[in-house]
Amino acid sequence: MRRFFLPVIAGMFFFAGFFVGVSKTVSKEDEYAYLKLFSDVLKIVKENYVKEPEIKKLIYGAISGMVSSLDQFSAFFPPEKYREFMQETEGEFGGIGIEISMEKGRPIVVAPIEGTPAYRAGLRAGDVIIAVDGEDTFGKSLLEIVRKIRGKPGTKVTLTIMRKGVEKPFKVEITRAIIRIESVKWTKYEDLGYIKVIQFQHNTALDLRKAIRDLLAENVRGIILDLRNNPGGLLSEAVKVSDLFLPEGKLIVYTKGRGGEEDKYYAKEPPLVPDNLPVVVLINRGSASASEIVTGALKDHGRAIVIGEKSFGKASVQNIIPLEDGSALKLTVAYYYTPNGNLIHKKGIAPDVEVSMDEKAWEQLAETIRRLRIEGNGQKVILLPDIDVQLKKAIEVLHADLGG
Repeated sequence: MRRFFLPVIAGMFFFAGFFVGVSKTVSKEDEYAYLKLFSDVLKIVKENYVKEPEIKKLIYGAISGMVSSLDQFSAFFPPEKYREFMQETEGEFGGIGIEISMEKGRPIVVAPIEGTPAYRAGLRAGDVIIAVDGEDTFGKSLLEIVRKIRGKPGTKVTLTIMRKGVEKPFKVEITRAIIRIESVKWTKYEDLGYIKVIQFQHNTALDLRKAIRDLLAENVRGIILDLRNNPGGLLSEAVKVSDLFLPEGKLIVYTKGRGGEEDKYYAKEPPLVPDNLPVVVLINRGSASASEIVTGALKDHGRAIVIGEKSFGKASVQNIIPLEDGSALKLTVAYYYTPNGNLIHKKGIAPDVEVSMDEKAWEQLAETIRRLRIEGNGQKVILLPDIDVQLKKAIEVLHADLGG
């Protein structure tokens, strides 16, 4: 998943246990030689640099570089960043509201979070951020870029974006804000229940349980689970959410570490959603990580029809490992597999029914929702199937399944 959330979100994460091992490809002698090399360089820098360096800063920089060289989702958090990170898993943080990861030396948007400044500004999954306030992002670490995008709520940041299908880069000015994310929203539409999961954070499954119970009390005949632009989150919540739809004992997901060891996660209780209630899951290229776990589980078990576009393809598992000084590592320790044994990392999940939405349609949808809210529309969730063709198809498929 993942990706870690900061005021601008960088890659989401999983808590999935710890894997400890020693490399078998490097001899003890080689390890010692490299450690001595590091010690020698540190001593040279300390004694000869033009200004006296701060040792902690040097060590933190070395650790950050070491971890970031592994993959785009592993990272080192200094103490203050780790505190912010842990606060953000609770669903409230400062920034613009996007998740980013690194690709070919530049930050790429995994997904803007619905309702945030980034979402309202029209950022899209797949957008490449080539500059922040005019400063080139190439070659910078994810934390450096995140720190640049962050800032005091109410201040502005300008991102230079390269978007597929757009000939030239363009600039987007966004006003920073405190981001408060309500992870689950729901409403009844005609005879169907609609549930939007924004991200998987603490208590997402609990909120979803309430949404399902409310909708069942209104006698809905089908459920649309919207995971579009959901960048993921906690593995534990993805498992609990899947458990609400699947029969007890069904495999939801399994992870496999470098030694081949597997951790399997099963549904532990009878489903809250009745077996005879049809379900559609909506996904797009901004659906990643935990949202792909839920999609894969429901699809592989034939519990839902998946509609939309191919998902992001983020199937690596990160552990958060606290360190003695208050810092922490976010380290990739495994890949996860859908119940049928599919590794969708960098591949994504293909929908059962493919329905694309172009940039113009997304912009029209966002603008119409903004206008309706300004005009005082009191609905918690605004659905516009005449513009949202993926939602329209979901409604059509459910009604066809229900016989009209």
